[in-house]
Amino acid sequence: MAPKYYIVKRAIIRKIEKEEYKENELIPSERELTEMFGVSRITVRRAVDELVGENYLYRIQGKGTYVKSDKIQQNLISITSCTQDVINLGMTPRRHVISASTEIADQRRRRLLELGDNERVFRLERIYFADDDPLNHTVTYLPYKLFPGIDAHDFSCESLYSVLGSQYGCQITTATRTIEAVLAEGKIARYLEVSSGTPILHFECVTRGKIHGRECPIEFFKCCYRSDKFKFYINQVMDGGEGDRRSL
Repeated sequence: MAPKYYIVKRAIIRKIEKEEYKENELIPSERELTEMFGVSRITVRRAVDELVGENYLYRIQGKGTYVKSDKIQQNLISITSCTQDVINLGMTPRRHVISASTEIADQRRRRLLELGDNERVFRLERIYFADDDPLNHTVTYLPYKLFPGIDAHDFSCESLYSVLGSQYGCQITTATRTIEAVLAEGKIARYLEVSSGTPILHFECVTRGKIHGRECPIEFFKCCYRSDKFKFYINQVMDGGEGDRRSL
């Protein structure tokens, strides 16, 4: 006879496959599952832990365990907004602005944005949501001299890239990104509603664009994505150089 935890695990999978437990919906609590299957909490916990590990379920701290859906995908080759990616999947995007202000650029920001001493940047810190689930935490820096008055906009309801294009005539051209896996800690874990020590994806990006008749850096941002909610992909082609013209 199969172990009790395995029987519980298979029963939950069947409910997911039959859509009795639907994507992104809360499943019964540990206590309710214990009563439903007539087993101990330890047995239920092991079954649920394995289903989380196998990507059938995911947990949100303080809320419970949910059925996992396909992750939001973004092509790293294309320059798109997180808002548009969420809309394309038929989900409702939302932005929460933590802070928006101007400040003197520090040495690193001056170098990345090609600014002089004592030049100011507009700093915008936000959390992006899809159907009320936090997806990422982003801090953006823009050269204030390129976008004077941008601090008057409400970026909880306005798209940053739309404002840059429609209000300032900025045309985004290229973006240079770095990505690494890190562990969520402190306020980032709280903002993303994950446990401390949860693996997340950390991006840094310098975006260039054409504005006032010249191309220059127009944005630097740092972004932390929930790895259980978002994945990235790249479409690659074989390099046509001489070094690749060989039999495989």
